[in-house]
Amino acid sequence: MLENATSMFSHNAEIKLSSYNYSLPKELIAQEPVKKRDQSRLLVLSRKTEEIQHKKFSDFPDYLNPGDCLVINKTKVVPARLYGKRSTGGKTEVLFLNAHNNNISDRKFLTLVKPYLKPGTRIFFPKNLVGTIEEKTSIGETVLTLSGPPLKEVLEEYGQMPLPPYIKRPKSNESGFNKADKERYQTVFSKDNGSIAAPTAGLHFTKEILDTIRKKGIDICEVTLHVGWGTFKPIRDEDITKHTMLPEHYYIDKSNIKVIEKCIKNDRRIVAVGTTSVRTIETILSKPKGLNTSGTASLFIYPGYKFKGVKALLTNFHLPHSTPLLMVSAFAGRDKILNAYQKAIEKQYRFYSYGDAMLII
Repeated sequence: MLENATSMFSHNAEIKLSSYNYSLPKELIAQEPVKKRDQSRLLVLSRKTEEIQHKKFSDFPDYLNPGDCLVINKTKVVPARLYGKRSTGGKTEVLFLNAHNNNISDRKFLTLVKPYLKPGTRIFFPKNLVGTIEEKTSIGETVLTLSGPPLKEVLEEYGQMPLPPYIKRPKSNESGFNKADKERYQTVFSKDNGSIAAPTAGLHFTKEILDTIRKKGIDICEVTLHVGWGTFKPIRDEDITKHTMLPEHYYIDKSNIKVIEKCIKNDRRIVAVGTTSVRTIETILSKPKGLNTSGTASLFIYPGYKFKGVKALLTNFHLPHSTPLLMVSAFAGRDKILNAYQKAIEKQYRFYSYGDAMLII
């Protein structure tokens, strides 16, 4: 009876949002990347033994074995944040969610707008680009109609990288930081425009490390999953099972699918770089062969999920109550993850997008 009661308590804790919280000193939220990508720190957690090792990211290839398949997300971040002014002079921040691919109709875009503006309000951007608020969708997005030059041209010159709100930039040097962020808030293997956030686990790689990995006889598979705001959409319900992930577009070519399938068949490890790669892999493995090369991923992975392919995971340290934290908890176990996070805090690791890395094996 006691065993059953304990099991039930554990299950209830796993589906409660409040169970995925921890206290982080503000000074550990990384505001800038380290000078050299591969000099980030690397916490290595063994799921089997619970052993924790403290390394540099340059040591990462040492944890890969010939025959492993390393999966990276080659999406590219669009400088999709644009500032404009209203007729009253008030400043408005607009994040274009589909600047790379107009999914509604000509000159209409899905956006996130700060502050809230009523339908009909006009926003004046640089280069005589004008936006008009049309409506707000049921999930909180704003439909914006544009007139003037092509959005792509304006973003190329004036767009800012959509850094998360916990990364602060001083107004005195905002343009200087933006120039640096356009390089560093992008992986060295980024190719396909479409994301509004970087797949941050990939930010630690250099071309030299990728070459070292290839020379070890490790396949590097490329997938594309365009990171949308659904990854960061807050979970509102205490019962996490009631949360719904917003769909994000993915693509993988048939040759890379064959490499992944061969890896699984030979009982080798699929090592996913980042939670976006995990969601892509687990999505394509859940679909019939021949129908899994492209589509939308809306898979919500939380404790209790049975992984179909991923055997090791490289990731960053995630925010409390976030969907990425739930995913890594599903992969390694909530208690192991929160314990590892506590150790990382004690060792002064840097957290979140520009922070250090964690390898779960």
